[in-house]
Amino acid sequence: MDIESALSDGLSTIASFVPKLVLFLVILIVGWIVAKTLLKVVNGILEKVGFDNAVEKGGVKTALQRSHYDASDVVAKLAYYAVLLFTLQLAFGVFGPNPISELITSLIAYLPQVVIAIIIIVIASAIAKAAKDLISTVLGALSYGDVVATAASAFIMFLGIVAALNQMGIATTVTTPILVAILATVAGILIVGVGGGLVRPMSHRWDGWLDKAALEGAKAKQQAKSPTDAGQEVGEQYKEQASGGQPSEPQTGARAYQ
Repeated sequence: MDIESALSDGLSTIASFVPKLVLFLVILIVGWIVAKTLLKVVNGILEKVGFDNAVEKGGVKTALQRSHYDASDVVAKLAYYAVLLFTLQLAFGVFGPNPISELITSLIAYLPQVVIAIIIIVIASAIAKAAKDLISTVLGALSYGDVVATAASAFIMFLGIVAALNQMGIATTVTTPILVAILATVAGILIVGVGGGLVRPMSHRWDGWLDKAALEGAKAKQQAKSPTDAGQEVGEQYKEQASGGQPSEPQTGARAYQ
């Protein structure tokens, strides 16, 4: 009787497990096909709308230049793996509550934070590139223009990375104090140094910086003057010297004939 009951229980277990296994495999195959199709569709749409050019102008091209993927490929891959995660969640859900389904559910709930973090990095990279180009254009003729542009770009990227890490909940105990310490240090230097005991030294230093900036600005303006304008200015000075400081007047009548 025990053998017969054990066999019947085994057969009933197999009979109930086989349909679940078949449904599991069907869901996996269908989900994989959908994910592959979505990968190609998303990649094609992003390339047609010029997503790669827009992102690469923001400086992401430097980060991806050693990779075999461009920006649209990365986004398409993210969509591909997201669909696969949803597929696995549905497939393992066939067998009822289980640890794998709970793990996949937590990963799916974490995906929006990853997407937002990527968007933050892309936006911060674009802003940093635009700020660097703008500062380089404005201060390009000055000796410290490139240094200021690079420092501003690096600081903006640092803020973007910190914001992205905080969004994903990674190393918040490290990045947040570092950011607060940097901002507090800058504020302390400005308040205590510039507004306190370093008023006179900073005043002299600012005078020197302003004088240097004025000299370099005049030099850049003189260098930017075209050769034609310079030739015309030299010609006008030569005419004034030849006429004794007075502009030459046309001669008419007998004097013109003589």
